[in-house]
Amino acid sequence: MKKYPLPPFNEETAKQKVQMAEDAWNSKNPETVALAYTLNSEWRNRTQFINGREEIVQFLTNKWNKEKNYKLKKELWGFRNNRIAVRFEYEYQTENNQWYRAYGNELWEFDENGLMQKRYASINDLEIEEQDRIL
Repeated sequence: MKKYPLPPFNEETAKQKVQMAEDAWNSKNPETVALAYTLNSEWRNRTQFINGREEIVQFLTNKWNKEKNYKLKKELWGFRNNRIAVRFEYEYQTENNQWYRAYGNELWEFDENGLMQKRYASINDLEIEEQDRIL
């Protein structure tokens, strides 16, 4: 399976990959999101280590069951060959109606078929009031 655009990336194709990721994550469909990753993809997400599509689907299912009204924005930070760096922010609401904005950076590495084989995310959460939402 190939997931275009393929590496090596230029600015245009790197921005396309970032937008595709943003759109997929905003769908909140774990199975759709997981298809962008290799079967044995390796993640670090905060303090969790996730390996492979099955664990990705389970992780995202749990995430979006807890994070209501999730909305994400990603921005290209840099790229080289088969790697892309992004900054992002997203907002979500917990079961007790507390809103949060999460900020972070991700480092991505792709295989020759354009599937992400590594994703390392550093994320910080900030409590916000509903009127302070920007997304």
